[in-house]
Amino acid sequence: MNITFLGTGTSQGVPLIGCDCAVCQSTDSRDKRLRTSILVQTDSKNIVIDSGPDFRQQMLSCGIKTLDGLVFTHAHKDHIAGMDDIRGFNFIMQKPIEIYCSDDVMDQMKKEFAYIFAEHKYPGIPDVSINQIYNDVKFDVAGIQITPIEVMHYKLPVMGFRINDFVYITDANFIADKEKEKIKGCHTLVLNALRKEKHISHFTLDEAIEIVHELKPKRAYFTHLSHQMGKHESVQQHLPDNIFIAHDNLTIQCP
Repeated sequence: MNITFLGTGTSQGVPLIGCDCAVCQSTDSRDKRLRTSILVQTDSKNIVIDSGPDFRQQMLSCGIKTLDGLVFTHAHKDHIAGMDDIRGFNFIMQKPIEIYCSDDVMDQMKKEFAYIFAEHKYPGIPDVSINQIYNDVKFDVAGIQITPIEVMHYKLPVMGFRINDFVYITDANFIADKEKEKIKGCHTLVLNALRKEKHISHFTLDEAIEIVHELKPKRAYFTHLSHQMGKHESVQQHLPDNIFIAHDNLTIQCP
């Protein structure tokens, strides 16, 4: 199974509009971060987790021509805003795209993309098939079994996911003990780490490192980073040997 980081940035991306800080002005490609999303590939199947504002650009960059499932963590704009661009896959595949999300996400989708769910649809709009997911209930996407992991993004429940021995969690600042049990024993853990300073709804760098030490995956990658974290190269130098700062277009292999 291959995992490609399509985007590793926070809600505004990196660089930020109008920002003159060293990170935003960096010439290192690893400091250029689109909104957070990953591509999961196994055999001939392609699954994307979250379609933010950069979805079109990300799909063109990774070069896939079929999409077997689009899975959502939560309904914040930086994770759902690009869903209209699934139309390209509709045209190629000549069928609806399978969407997987919770009730709360679906309610927001119907507000953001009312035309998709209208009784009388305009020609050429995205065509979707909705699959509702629930915490504590495993679900299947194109033959790939996924275990939901509920985390908290301040007061908002967010879905993380375990696929085999790979775990993906973004937009969190609290994981209950019950949910941590779903993570233990994994080989690869992807976790959000927004910045070094305390934040109301995201893990800091130190908090994310503490979670990794507690759950003991073989390796961990940090994502959903802001420009306040610092440059990729300098932050990576101070991390333990099994913890890595993810960057856009990084592909890793997972058992």
